[in-house]
Amino acid sequence: GYREHAWGHDELLPVSQRHSEWFKLGLTLVDALDTLYIMNLQSEFKEARDWVANSLNLDQNIDVNLFECTIRVLGGLISTHALTGDQMFLDRAHDLGDRLSYAFNEHSGVPFSDVNLGTHHAHKPAWGPDSSTSEVTTIQLEFKALSHFTKDRKYFDRVTKVMDHVRQIKPADGLVPIFINANSGRFSGNTVTLGARGDSYYEYLLKQWLLTNKKEDVYKQMYEEVVKSITDQLLTRTKDGRVYVAERLNGRKSPKMDHLVCFYPGMLALGYLHGMPREHLEQAKEVAKTCYDMYSTQPAKLAPEIVHFHDGRRHQSPSMYVKPADAHNLLRPETVESLFILWRVTKDPIYREWGWEIYKAFEEHCRVETGGYSSLTSVLTSKPAFRDKMESFFLGETLKYLYLLFEDDDNFLPLDQWVINTEAHPLPIFDPPS
Repeated sequence: GYREHAWGHDELLPVSQRHSEWFKLGLTLVDALDTLYIMNLQSEFKEARDWVANSLNLDQNIDVNLFECTIRVLGGLISTHALTGDQMFLDRAHDLGDRLSYAFNEHSGVPFSDVNLGTHHAHKPAWGPDSSTSEVTTIQLEFKALSHFTKDRKYFDRVTKVMDHVRQIKPADGLVPIFINANSGRFSGNTVTLGARGDSYYEYLLKQWLLTNKKEDVYKQMYEEVVKSITDQLLTRTKDGRVYVAERLNGRKSPKMDHLVCFYPGMLALGYLHGMPREHLEQAKEVAKTCYDMYSTQPAKLAPEIVHFHDGRRHQSPSMYVKPADAHNLLRPETVESLFILWRVTKDPIYREWGWEIYKAFEEHCRVETGGYSSLTSVLTSKPAFRDKMESFFLGETLKYLYLLFEDDDNFLPLDQWVINTEAHPLPIFDPPS
């Protein structure tokens, strides 16, 4: 589907057999490079490599989102270089990293959300004055890895400065508001969530500690602090036993959970693998069950974007429900990501069974006969309609994690030698610059 109707473009519209553009960087192709390599799809990988070498144009007058471009494109290029040793991928990553670096605001320490690859002009997003907290704190793995491979520590220092600033201004419990202003350098509002605009801040605390070979203990300490605060303040058990991570609005718990939060069980299990307490793994198992229930309880057997929970003041069954406006499915990877990590850590076959059920539902409802897979308008029906879009992360993340879930060789991308970024791009562990 992508090759036929969207080759070299950002995203496939599989139903109408067209393409859409976001950054004009061949987003789906670059995001899927390491997936193709990991799956040993040699001819497809060579075709994609040739496009990156000959047709990927970074010198264009186009605004990109710093976070999305970093995790998908920069992360994809660096990961593919790490897996293959092919210098071309690193050269392209080096060029892109320099262009994205113009987003960093030396005055406040907080990067702007958007930057123009050609003019180097950086600015706040079109929708408001602030950057998203997760966006400015989920670029660290990629820029640190760029420093490692280029032997130039400036990228490492640049993103470390961002984290140093956030550490100075974060609340005492470590749970950060989801907006931060690039001009003032201060947090905005008081919404706390492990969903949209908050999620990967927490994920990257653990992964920064792991990526630099557990040498930066400040991130371990920050991670332990936030897991304790999440456990004490946001983790909630319904009357019928479901465990979920609530949000906090104006200081009060809100019984809502994004599918994006389903990265959290995998994060806890990965932490446990690296020495965190057993309670983290038990909590991971409980939240993962709720994430699977987001799929198994829907007529389409696929998860909605958001679920809500009855607040527990009285017994209402079932405890979890979906509002029609939140019922769409975007082919997201977070649940199968957590199932992969939990399988690696526990070897409990239930995680493969759940993953297989999710895969079958994607095949039944999302596959388009003329090629590609489509997101869905609503999972509240057993015959959901197509939204006509295949997000780049479906090939970059969702299918990669499903493949890895059923890979029997634990020495294939071992989790004590590789750290996987928030877009499922594996990066090798290394020592930080001295």
